Amino acid sequence: MNPKKSSRDPVDGLLLLDKPKGLSSNDALVRARRLLNARKAGHGGTLDPMATGLLPLLFGEATKFAHDALDADKTYLAELTLGAATDTGDAEGRTLARRAVNCDEAAFRAAVAAFVGPIEQVPPMHSALKREGRPLYEYARAGVTLERAARRVTIHAIDTLAFDPPHATIRVSCSKGTYVRVLAADIGERLGCGAHLSALRREQVGALSLVDAIGLETLEALAPAQRRARLAPADALLAGLVRIELDAAGAARLLQGQKLRAPADALRAGEQARVRVYGPGGLLGVATVRRGALVPQRLVATHAAAARTERRVDDPAGPDARATAFGEPRADPPAAPGERAAIPRNGRIP
Repeated sequence: MNPKKSSRDPVDGLLLLDKPKGLSSNDALVRARRLLNARKAGHGGTLDPMATGLLPLLFGEATKFAHDALDADKTYLAELTLGAATDTGDAEGRTLARRAVNCDEAAFRAAVAAFVGPIEQVPPMHSALKREGRPLYEYARAGVTLERAARRVTIHAIDTLAFDPPHATIRVSCSKGTYVRVLAADIGERLGCGAHLSALRREQVGALSLVDAIGLETLEALAPAQRRARLAPADALLAGLVRIELDAAGAARLLQGQKLRAPADALRAGEQARVRVYGPGGLLGVATVRRGALVPQRLVATHAAAARTERRVDDPAGPDARATAFGEPRADPPAAPGERAAIPRNGRIP
């Protein structure tokens, strides 16, 4: 075992971080992980180095539920600069064209409203989506443009907060996979003047809010015990799932990978629904409702370790019943990751 890993603690939980400008998501994770001396860590949705905003950091058992953050709806505070289009769709890119801004606020609001609902977006070349094993941004930096298929995303709401040409501030609530910089560019094209994203701040990930986040400098200033106290339990990521309570016998069977007859609350959640399951000792993990049965999907190791050691080699529960965890955090690309998020506040964003 790596001696550095062995000296770290088995920290479990969720930290809501307000990522500062100039730091990649991975660098922010590494710093927070060091402050908490945690063994396992991951994050729930990349923010660019120029970004700020809500970055859910997951430690230990919480990493098993990372997709609940990645798949959640997001809310962003965004500033658009009208009259200038860039090759990346944001302020980091090269200006491609400048055009006069002739629209008024009413025209801007009408243009924005046209994008609410299901829309098709073509992923930008400056993104971490891969083609033949290489991220698109590598092709873009080499001057190569590839065809990209449009993807369906949903814009739940767009509110215009300020309009002071050439700048406009909007709040966007959207589904996973939405590129707000593509949205900004498309709004600009609809207005006939072009636009790019000049600031973006992530405010919400599912039920998780920036209001509850802490900055890195503030975290660093705390004593070790106070830092640990900032961690929310792993099930904070599962708040949107139906809660199922099992007695001690049912909990023991679930932890051994056995299917159970689904309780009434689970059946009401619907076929293939994911539910969060608790026993007398707390969170057991996540299960799926299948044909009237409760099938274990992800189990929390703090409860399941003993049960796992008793399983047969030909465990009928299958790999989905076993606990999994992230390994070392992966490095972010230096620019334009697959999910753009919060660019820092400037003087124009409230």
